[in-house]
Amino acid sequence: MDKTAVLMKWIFIYLCLLHCCFCARILEEPKVHFLNAGDTVENNNPGLKTYCHTATSKYLAHIWRTMTMHLDINSDSYTLYDGKTPEEIHQKHNDNQKSWNFNLFDTKKHKQLKINPFEDTCIGVYIESSNESGYITNLTETRINVWRLTMMIIGIIIFWYAYILSRNSLFYYACGIIFGVTLSIILLTYMAGKLIPRGKVMYLMFAVPMSLYLAQVLWENTHLIIVQYREWVMWYILVTSLISFVICYRFGPVTNKRTKQIIQWFLQLIGLAMVYNSSHFYEASFSCCIILVLLYNFPKAALERGKRQTVFPEKRKLLNEDQYYQEGIRHTRKSLKELQNYCSSPECNPWKTVLRLKDPIRFAKFMEGEPHLSKYEIEEHEEEVSKILEKDEYTDDDDDDY
Repeated sequence: MDKTAVLMKWIFIYLCLLHCCFCARILEEPKVHFLNAGDTVENNNPGLKTYCHTATSKYLAHIWRTMTMHLDINSDSYTLYDGKTPEEIHQKHNDNQKSWNFNLFDTKKHKQLKINPFEDTCIGVYIESSNESGYITNLTETRINVWRLTMMIIGIIIFWYAYILSRNSLFYYACGIIFGVTLSIILLTYMAGKLIPRGKVMYLMFAVPMSLYLAQVLWENTHLIIVQYREWVMWYILVTSLISFVICYRFGPVTNKRTKQIIQWFLQLIGLAMVYNSSHFYEASFSCCIILVLLYNFPKAALERGKRQTVFPEKRKLLNEDQYYQEGIRHTRKSLKELQNYCSSPECNPWKTVLRLKDPIRFAKFMEGEPHLSKYEIEEHEEEVSKILEKDEYTDDDDDDY
């Protein structure tokens, strides 16, 4: 009997040690994984696992850089948490475990998670059942995201050509048709909500959440709906587009200038929003918005002039005889006008000025508006100029003979 008790005691000790070793193995397994681009982590144990990515340096060449975390799992019985640090992930998980949580709008589990490469980001994956705990996590990097680049280009085009688009009839009809098709879907959702029993409490409890739920289900299953009900979708879009076109044609394009200006500003705001959200490098995208606004509002002539003077400095041009004559007349008139203004101002001392003049009477006539040159001086000047010109022509003829 004593031997049997001793044997049972040793068996119990062995089982306890085996259980402790198994628990220690689980506890020693890292629950936080720091991933870089191209890393892959496989998990086969239940519980909360946190996958983090450390922020990378910001360079202008990485303006369209994106990162995606792929979750290769066959089951949908998992919960996702996002945050900046592992502590935040654990806090959200603990809060979720302590409270009763029913997410009506969680219609689809995401298996591709977009990550900001320039910020510290953590994703938590919690699986409760050990039978469905196997999954693989992979982090991929896209140096130039074509969709974000296209989004920036479209935003720039919308901003730059907002003035033309706001006054284009074709754009008016296209926007009217798109708005009409979208509004018809909203009206159908509203009419479905009207089928709910009347009453404020019942409406708030069922109609609004159910409408939002249906809208999200339609949005997430758009591709499936188009494939399976292609003919119905085509006829629906065709009929609603025709009705929208008739309504737009009935009222006609916008004619009020202020309304056109408001449409232009609205389009420009949409363009700037697209440019700003086209990159996770928000400082660079915001700088692009500022540059775009400055280029649009800065005078084009001054911009081209500054560009030419910087890259190709303009050579100094010599004046011909006619230009020299006109320039002399212009500057002479300007100087005489400045002299008259100065002598008429309180800053001028008239007595000192009279003492310095050789002919005060002539100066007084000049101040009253008479020419500053007499007829004799003008004739003498023209005679001297004609002599100089004749002499130059004679000299040119002699040079041609040689």
